[in-house]
Parts: sequence; C-alpha cells; structure tokens
Amino acid sequence: MPDAAFRPFETALDEAAVLGVLRDALAGADDGELFLERRRSESLVLDDGRIRNASYDAAEGFGLRAVRGETVGYAHSTEISEAALRRAAATARLAVGDGGGVMAEPPRATNVRLYTDADPMTDAAFGVKIDTLREIDAFARALDPRVVQVTASMAASIQEVEILRPEGGLVRDVRPMTRLNVSVIVEQNGRRESGSAGGGGRFGLASLLPRAHWEDVAREALRIALVNLEAVAAPAGQIDVALGSGWPGILLHEAVGHGLEGDFNRKGTSAFAGLIGQQVAAKGVTVLDDGTIPDRRGSITVDDEGTPSEKTVLIEDGVLVGYMQDRQNARLMGVPATGNGRRESHAHLPMPRMTNTYMLAGTATRDEILAEVKDGIWAVGFGGGQVDITNGKFVFSCTEAYRVQNGKIGAPVKGATLIGDGPAAMKRIRAVGNDMALDPGMGTCGKNGQWVPVGVGQPTLLIGGLTVGGSAA
Repeated sequence: MPDAAFRPFETALDEAAVLGVLRDALAGADDGELFLERRRSESLVLDDGRIRNASYDAAEGFGLRAVRGETVGYAHSTEISEAALRRAAATARLAVGDGGGVMAEPPRATNVRLYTDADPMTDAAFGVKIDTLREIDAFARALDPRVVQVTASMAASIQEVEILRPEGGLVRDVRPMTRLNVSVIVEQNGRRESGSAGGGGRFGLASLLPRAHWEDVAREALRIALVNLEAVAAPAGQIDVALGSGWPGILLHEAVGHGLEGDFNRKGTSAFAGLIGQQVAAKGVTVLDDGTIPDRRGSITVDDEGTPSEKTVLIEDGVLVGYMQDRQNARLMGVPATGNGRRESHAHLPMPRMTNTYMLAGTATRDEILAEVKDGIWAVGFGGGQVDITNGKFVFSCTEAYRVQNGKIGAPVKGATLIGDGPAAMKRIRAVGNDMALDPGMGTCGKNGQWVPVGVGQPTLLIGGLTVGGSAA
C-alpha cells in the first residue's frame, strides 16, 4: 500500500508555532527558509544472472537557513519536531548576529506542474521488476554469442519537499525519478570490451518497463561494446574534433556550464567572471539552462529555495548574457534569481546549480560537418572528466569515437582523451548542427560534495584544434 503523503504540518508540527520560530531565527537577516524533506528510493541490480542488490531507503529531515550578507548559518536534523527546530534556529541565528538586514522579497508563486506527483515505485510489483531484469539479461545474451556478462539495473525514487518562508509562504513539490540501464561485456579472441545504455526521467517506471523500450536499450549497449571491440588506438595531437549530438553535451556542461554559475562569478573565480556582454564563444553559439522541460531528469518545478524554475539564456550568438543564480548570489550581484538554487538534501545548503543545460541547433547537417574534417575524430560518447573552474581546463575520456579523414568516417578508436579549456574551445567552434538532442536522462552532477540530477544536450559540433590524447604513433 502506498505511503501517505508527506505532510509535516499535519502530522508532526504546528505551522503557526514553527513560523514563529522561523521568524525569530531570521529577525534582522537578509533571507532564509525552512526546508523539509522526505525521500524514498528503490534500487535493483541484476549482475551476471544474479540479484546483486535490492535495496529500499527512506529518510526525512529538515534544514533551517539564515542568511546575512555573505554569511550563512545552517542547521539540519533528521528529527522533525518543534524541539529540534528550536535547537536548529538557535544555531542558524548565530550567522545573523546583531541583525540589520532587510528581508529579501519572497519568490514568486507558480502553479506550473512539470511532472507527475505519483510514486514511481508503485508502477509495478517487486516480482515484475525482478522478472523484467532477468528477461533483459536473457535477451542481451541471445543477441550475440560474444556477450559474456550482462548487468541490468533499475531505480526509482520520490522526493517530497515543503519550503516555509518567514512571510508565511509555503511551497510544496513532489519529484519522481526513474532510470533503467543495461551494460554488457563482450569477448573476442581474448579481448574484452564493454558498452552501456539507458536513461530515465521524472516519470513512472511504467515508461521504462515495456519490452520494446528495454530491447532497444540492450541493443544499444551491445552495439557500443561491439564497436569498441573493433577499435584501434586513438591518434594523438591537436586535431579537429566533431562532437555528436545529445550526451556529448556533458562536455559543455562541465567545461562551460559550471563556469557560468553565479557563486563562482560573484567571487571572481570563474574563467567567465566579469565578461557579461563580451564575445565568449563563436557566433551562432547559444547556450541555455532550462529547468522547465516537462519530465526531464534535470527539471524542477521550483528550486530548493522555492523559486520557480526558468529558461535562462547564458550565451546568445556567442555573447555572454547571464549566469545561473540562487537567491543569495543574485542578491549580492544585484540581479534576479533564476531558479537554480539546488541542494542534494535537507542536510545541504542550496547553491547555484545547473538543471538542463544545452546548446541550440544551428543550420548545418551532420554530414556537412563531418565533410569538413580532414583529419580528426568524431566523438559520440563520453565517460568521466575533470574540469578546473578557474580556467575552464578540462580532460574528458571518450567511450565511443571514430577516426575521420577527408570527411569519411573510419575505424572506431579507443583511448581517446579530449584536452582543452572551455573558453578557448567555445571560440573554436566552426560549425553547429541542426540536430540538437537532449541526453536520454542519465546525468548526475557533483559540486562541493553535493550531487543532483541534471540534463545536457547539444547538436553536432565541429571544434577546431582540440588536443587529443591517444596512443597511436
């Protein structure tokens, strides 16, 4: 039977009394709120024909924040009670000191709903989920005799939040999330390679369980593994790189997106700090952060401060026009908040974070872009990477890439690593494709030890003169 909705002011707290505690804690502050949360999640992993993990987790708690200038007081607890709130209020209050602040205007209200509030874990019985994973395993093995290992997983969660502000506003959001993934390992002549595929979003598991869906996911995982089985050593040196559409937008997210978050720019630590109104990318390049796309993994109806999500233009026709902002950094910079104040849970402070970050389409076709590559690679899949926010320098490993010579796609390459810096790479974009696509719903972003779900996207791009690390002579 589904759990009752999370309603702390009906089951555990007196709203009027809590509002009084919050107002006392924030007297003389610039901003603050009480963030209450319940999160439930389920994860199932079938590895090599056996259930490796079947877990269910539930947690709840609150965080109370007081903001005065650049100083933040924060206290949190897993005990939702008036006594715990009073203790937290006394701690958070220390940041306010003697006060003197002027409380910021509350976030505007919204009645937009970007996703269902139904519990995605109730879409199918536990036995059906296990049977589906076993069917995926059998199907993937039957596709090709070279398959030696299959890992199939599914996960579902629901996060329920209530945000109480000192003026009395109460904002509620219920955030579902689901995901299904398949990974395979193939072997041929003693060589093993892997491939994986999957995705999800803010909807029920019912969208991921139909056979037609997971068969396509399994086939894609196998396709990538077989491509890698034939891969040769990647070239090395400074060469042209064509990036595929969709998931390769993760490079845009890391190498450029983080540098456009408000806190780094307010503090002057971003490579893009102080460049509003200046050309920071090639003409024709427009980049947005958009948390308003229905059902997407990175979308949020309201952020974790209660501000409605927005579609924010960051770079327009190559010119830097804005940053992503939470309430504190927006106030200190004298600009509006953009609905990007996000936190991992009630135990974490909100800060400027991306939602769905992507580049708009251009006019070139993929074939036209590849025809311009005389000697380079076409990178369509990425794994892990590292970025230095202060200068935008990045290192990314390719999970699927191909050699391109004289406009012709050649053999797949293995071990390709893209090395560069975001600002320079953005200015070296020579062509923007007409095939913009979002990723299938697989991104999770880390910042200051906090992890939140995100989306990325882009069209096919041609970047001139990126450094590629490889092992070919």
